[in-house]
Amino acid sequence: MNILTIDAGTTNTRTLLWRAGAVVAQAQLETGVRNTAIDGHNGALKQALRDTIASVLASAGIALSAVDLALASGMISSPMGVQEVPHLPAPAGLAQLAQGMQAVDLPDVLAQPLWLIPGVRNQHGAVGLHNVEAMDMMRGEETEVVALLERLQLRGAATLIMPGSHTKLISVDEQRRILGCSTTIAGELLQAITQHTLIKQSVDGGFAQTLVPKMLLAGAAAAQKTGLARACFSVRTLGQFSAVECNERANFLMGAVLSGDLLALRNSTAIQMRPDTPLVITGKPMLRQALGLLIEEHGFFYGKRIIVDDQQQANLAGHGALLIAAARGLISRQETV
Repeated sequence: MNILTIDAGTTNTRTLLWRAGAVVAQAQLETGVRNTAIDGHNGALKQALRDTIASVLASAGIALSAVDLALASGMISSPMGVQEVPHLPAPAGLAQLAQGMQAVDLPDVLAQPLWLIPGVRNQHGAVGLHNVEAMDMMRGEETEVVALLERLQLRGAATLIMPGSHTKLISVDEQRRILGCSTTIAGELLQAITQHTLIKQSVDGGFAQTLVPKMLLAGAAAAQKTGLARACFSVRTLGQFSAVECNERANFLMGAVLSGDLLALRNSTAIQMRPDTPLVITGKPMLRQALGLLIEEHGFFYGKRIIVDDQQQANLAGHGALLIAAARGLISRQETV
């Protein structure tokens, strides 16, 4: 079978072509539902879908008519995507996600129906100041969680840390169901501070290239003591009045921003975590290393810690979509491995 999986988020659209559980071709564009918010319509998103699909089909040397199935996850199922699919209430796992899939016809994009995978929200009623911290939601990460738990063959409850533009802290139970999540905008915040504030000059507008533990931990400690805003300005002070190098200053800033994720991990009521719950850390190599070091240094966690490697986290969204499609009966299990 020729299967398309589409991961369309806020800023990027990524399309993979799979055959017998292996990626045959892939394409990505920096277009997502952010463009819908800016433009007031989803024309740019649909064009990105057409372009990435055309690219992978051309690379594989097949026609659109040869595609047997198309699957999509992420913000594409939000009101700013191609069709809204309501979030599933937690707890939700493979079976619930498969049942919640919806097919949408997009004749200006695909000849076949596009199967959308729903997101997951924390199980709560009306939201107000009394419980807003306990409420959260995801679109896209649920599909990656399905793949990650399968690849790691995790059994029992666990907490997943998935940093990116947003950091997702996700609780799963013994049945591999998502119990809830807590989100921070650490990645976006780090980018904004690095590239769009006075601090840009102090870090040359770039992120840390290599990990410097001493500076990372110092930045986190500063933010914990005097607040993020003050810690950020200390990066400028270090640039003007010390011999601290640019990469070290970038580490200090990264530690200051990521310290907020540690506070959320420890204190958020949106997730269910005990100090002995296994902790799985995924994401870009630098963020994986940094978060692992910060958690170890702060000493509030003493369970098993798993830092996912590049191979284990490759193409998670696509693999998860295949697993969910197999659970729905759209493909055989052999198509996922």
